[in-house]
Amino acid sequence: MGEPGRTRSGRSALRILASYAVLGVFSLIALFPVLQIVTISLRPADRLLSTSLEVIPKDASLANYIALFTERPFFLWLANSTLVALVVTFTGVALASTCGYAFSRYAFTGKRIGLLGLLVTQMFPATMLLLPMYIMLVMLHLINTYLGIVIMYSATALPFCIWQMKGYYDTIPTSLEEAGRIDGCNQFQAFQRIILPLAAPALVITALFSFMTAWTEYVVAAQILQDTDMWTLPLGLKSFESNMGSEWGLYGAASVIVTIPVVILFLSLSRWLVSGLTLGSVKG
Repeated sequence: MGEPGRTRSGRSALRILASYAVLGVFSLIALFPVLQIVTISLRPADRLLSTSLEVIPKDASLANYIALFTERPFFLWLANSTLVALVVTFTGVALASTCGYAFSRYAFTGKRIGLLGLLVTQMFPATMLLLPMYIMLVMLHLINTYLGIVIMYSATALPFCIWQMKGYYDTIPTSLEEAGRIDGCNQFQAFQRIILPLAAPALVITALFSFMTAWTEYVVAAQILQDTDMWTLPLGLKSFESNMGSEWGLYGAASVIVTIPVVILFLSLSRWLVSGLTLGSVKG
């Protein structure tokens, strides 16, 4: 009687071992490019390729990082990107949270067409919208302005964010709002004090998506921001390339630094991504 049990436990252990092996292989595949960038940033001069497999080369130095902050306006690019990304994030969260709530809770003329319109815009790449939106910004005299690029980024991110927020609001029982109205809240107070705290995971996803849209985008920024003093990080990093060669050491150092805010943001907000706040509110 004991052998079948041992056989099943052995098979279970093998499946677990195989799962960890597969996860380990894919983790190495994902980490390899990151380690390569770190290695390139620590190499002297502009050596892109090397026969050594060492993550930290023997002649490693921080010269590329020092040059990045002393010889290039990296602080300026970082400040410009931070400003644009934060404004786009705030705009995306504010508009998506309210528009998604309206689409979820109210019935009005054009609601279905509006939702379909938002969905259709996601079927086309953002570059297809570049020419008409560029013409609009020219007519509004918003070329080479931060307001123009914020409008472009927000318009690109909002359709997905609104749909995402609308779907999450649909999962929150309306009885919670009704209970708040009975306790004396008006519609806006019920939305602010009851619905928004419950929708924190969706708000986090909206904020991350809006932030990443502005933090890593290059094509739109290259068309709108023509003044070098207004360049964001992607434009600044592109300047390390030239027809005669590329400054791979600076490129690697800048790439490492650019990823740090994103990693910190994901780690600090990760607990909200899997929170079951709606279930907890019903129980309470």
